[in-house]
Amino acid sequence: MVDTQLRMAMIGVSGRGGLWRHWHQPQGRSVVVAGADVNPDRLAAFRQEQGGDAFITTDYRELLTRPDIDAIAVTSPDFCHEEHAVAALEAGKHVFCEKPMAITIAGCDRILEAWRAHGHRLMVGFNMRYMNIFRTMKEIVESGAIGEIKAVWVRHFVGRGSDFYYHDWHATRQNATSLLLQKGSHDIDMIHWITGRYTTRTAAFGSLDFFGGDKPNDLTCPVCDLRDTCTEYMEGPRVQCAFRQEVDVEDNQVMIMELEGGIKASYLQCHFTPDYHRNYTFIGTEGRMENSEPDMKVWVKTRLSNSYRDLADRTYDVKPARGGHGGADPVICGDFVDMCLDGKQPIATPQAGRMSVAAGVQAAYSLRHGGMPMDVPALPEDLLRYRS
Repeated sequence: MVDTQLRMAMIGVSGRGGLWRHWHQPQGRSVVVAGADVNPDRLAAFRQEQGGDAFITTDYRELLTRPDIDAIAVTSPDFCHEEHAVAALEAGKHVFCEKPMAITIAGCDRILEAWRAHGHRLMVGFNMRYMNIFRTMKEIVESGAIGEIKAVWVRHFVGRGSDFYYHDWHATRQNATSLLLQKGSHDIDMIHWITGRYTTRTAAFGSLDFFGGDKPNDLTCPVCDLRDTCTEYMEGPRVQCAFRQEVDVEDNQVMIMELEGGIKASYLQCHFTPDYHRNYTFIGTEGRMENSEPDMKVWVKTRLSNSYRDLADRTYDVKPARGGHGGADPVICGDFVDMCLDGKQPIATPQAGRMSVAAGVQAAYSLRHGGMPMDVPALPEDLLRYRS
């Protein structure tokens, strides 16, 4: 047993709650000692796999008063993040909060206030900051290879949109606000992180072009008369009809952004494409950088700059990594432990979590109000020094 060990609990033990497997290292620097979930079956499965000695409960508040818990990972549904993160911080626990930080700007600011008031550690689950391909792109930009960034394009083809978002709670504004916020929080954050600038103004257009419809809200795939012919049929665990009446989050949308320093960016997100593909382009004063996430490649093309940089274009073959989300999950989990035990400054900061949500919220408002331009509220003044 190590001399210093972080004792953790999970709020939500399935889905992203599966991160507990990376933290549960009984002979290492962290161990998962408890879990809370509203589903007793998932709790039982978690406890059995953990080894059988974890404390489990259907009431997350029972975790907050336990002295054997130092930190809590909030991996519950998005609309619960605000409540769970604030309660854990106020109880004196370090907090890992899965993205998005919350589903409203006010919710994010409430979490930041609790973090500031109680002084414990807080990290947002932006695992894309830990993926090899995006770390490579960050390194290229910081090397100066493409000069000063002036323009960004991001295309996100979500080829399994119904599986990920339209067969469960994600499909309503009440639970998710918008997929520009929920799914887009990663992409907006990558634009912010790689450019080093936050969004100050945005406008968006979007609609529900494929999913939703007139099916009953209680209809599920296994009992549907159309299950043999429906293109979106699912066997589980997410089986709500993707064409049910309550579905009201857009599945086809584009937002434009003006970032600090005048950088112009655009983000396209579509949830009924035949393939899954994420593509980024950054254009600077000395060149262009583009990636293909499925191909694990980054290309840099340089323009005349009267320097050694214009002598060659470059192709980067990004090395694969083991672990969930392209190897990012074990790394971000380790970073959280290092933050709590050693005081290491996290790569995925709370401020970045708030600004990603803020841009997504304002874009969602814009697309639902005729595409009107919206200002993005800046960070509170006393939090600007942690703005990365």
